[in-house]
Amino acid sequence: MGPAQKENTIILIRHPTVKWAQRSDKIYLTVELPDAKDVKVKLEPEGRFIFSATKDGIPYEVDIELYDKINVEESKVSSGVRNIVYVIKKAENKWWGKLVKQEAKSPVFLKVDWDKWVDEDEENEKAGMDFGDMDFSNLDMGEDDYDLDEPKDDEEAKEEEETKRKEKGDLLQRLLRRLMLDCIPQR
Repeated sequence: MGPAQKENTIILIRHPTVKWAQRSDKIYLTVELPDAKDVKVKLEPEGRFIFSATKDGIPYEVDIELYDKINVEESKVSSGVRNIVYVIKKAENKWWGKLVKQEAKSPVFLKVDWDKWVDEDEENEKAGMDFGDMDFSNLDMGEDDYDLDEPKDDEEAKEEEETKRKEKGDLLQRLLRRLMLDCIPQR
């Protein structure tokens, strides 16, 4: 909380929770402040994001310097009852190592938005593979039942085991990377 002076009285300013996610071309910022009033936002091309609002008469502010430049004209906002979502267009289509420019640990009110998060290497896969609520349980995947009962030779079993081990390792690496993004400041 940062104090602000107003006619010899100190007003404590609070920070709402801000969730973020990115794609190569944009940043998603979700300000979680239900029933916010007097919402104001200012985006600056050099990468500054300034938000202010009140809730129940209490002022809330966010003032962060984003990692890189943004395109203010192509950025959008969607205001709802529970939160305000900003889709901020990056000036250059590239992945940022972190959200804010500062070298120190990110502010505590900034959180990763896992609902919107996509890893850099998965961005193109996700865009072209949206199966929605499709039920795959009734699909015939082309395997004959008799093949399932035949014993596999040692080499096939080793290959299958190695493939499963690699898949588990890849999943573990992605999970650890997400945890590091949320817990450890990126340099």
